[in-house]
Amino acid sequence: MSEITLAELKYGAAYSANPKKHQDEINQLLEFIPVIPISSAIDLFALEKARLRKAGTLIDDFDLLIGCTAIENEMTLVTNNTKHFQRINKIQLADWKI
Repeated sequence: MSEITLAELKYGAAYSANPKKHQDEINQLLEFIPVIPISSAIDLFALEKARLRKAGTLIDDFDLLIGCTAIENEMTLVTNNTKHFQRINKIQLADWKI
């Protein structure tokens, strides 16, 4: 998972009614899923953000970083918001809710 995804999970845990329980769940998840740095995706992020802004179809910076990290690491992004992420060029998406 992207470092950004981990940050969002940790925020959700901290904001929840039971932060310790949710932080423990995140720690268990991290035993099986590696965290991928976003640094390799920064150049692509800049290009895609400029392209999307010119097209008038910007998406949230964190989502764009998550998507660009997936592309740069040749990974498929699993999301139930494919309509949102499909604006990013060359992204591979999967929706497991379908």
